[in-house]
Amino acid sequence: MKEKIRIFLDTDLLEKYLLGSTTDEDSFQVERYIAMYPEVMAEYNELQENLETFAKLHAIKTPEGLKEKIIARIRGEKAGRKRFFQYAMAASFAACLFAAASYFFYNQNQSLQEENIMVTNQIELLKQDMEAGLEDMRNQFIVLQNKNTKKYNVNGNKKAKELKAVAYINPVKKLSYINVSKLPNLPENQCFQMWAEVNGEMVNLGIIKEAQGQDKLTALPYGEKAVSYITIEPEGGNKTPTIENTVAKIGY
Repeated sequence: MKEKIRIFLDTDLLEKYLLGSTTDEDSFQVERYIAMYPEVMAEYNELQENLETFAKLHAIKTPEGLKEKIIARIRGEKAGRKRFFQYAMAASFAACLFAAASYFFYNQNQSLQEENIMVTNQIELLKQDMEAGLEDMRNQFIVLQNKNTKKYNVNGNKKAKELKAVAYINPVKKLSYINVSKLPNLPENQCFQMWAEVNGEMVNLGIIKEAQGQDKLTALPYGEKAVSYITIEPEGGNKTPTIENTVAKIGY
């Protein structure tokens, strides 16, 4: 394989192109390489198939009932505006009630504005959640497909011999993920909790309630010589790790 083709394939331009995040200049380069080199075309077709499978496994469902709630809000606003104009017409024929009616209309308009802000905020929060989910899915796809990614098998110590996990580290893209494939049973008053040492401080990565599916990954903070831990904690988790109950250490 020509050196320039190998260098091109070592980048993540193909992945970015598939996800629609390349610049016009990068897109032109990717399309030119796909057209010119069969090796790049084969890699592109394989990534395309993998992305389709990956997207189906991680499809994000719209929260149930959101569409109906938004439509109901919009209809409510229209109905409120209609009442507003009806009151305004009545006020024109009853000048003596003008001051009171104006105050009423002001309150109605404020209420509609508040409802509109509420709906807008809900939509914005949903948008942010979806964008964060898509960004995480993009990073997972890059980690799993990029040739620079390294895999580290993680096994539990004598306190959790059945624990199995795989860490995926990409030093080029500075991305780290872990897949916990097997967890031993714990008493009901205990749980597994994951931690990462970042700049000398232990960061809580959350409780591991059950073993993840084969393609389910959890993001880890990336850092040079970073270390992550899995500990046994009381049910509900701890604010700080119980070091003596460490069952797995992920160092890279």
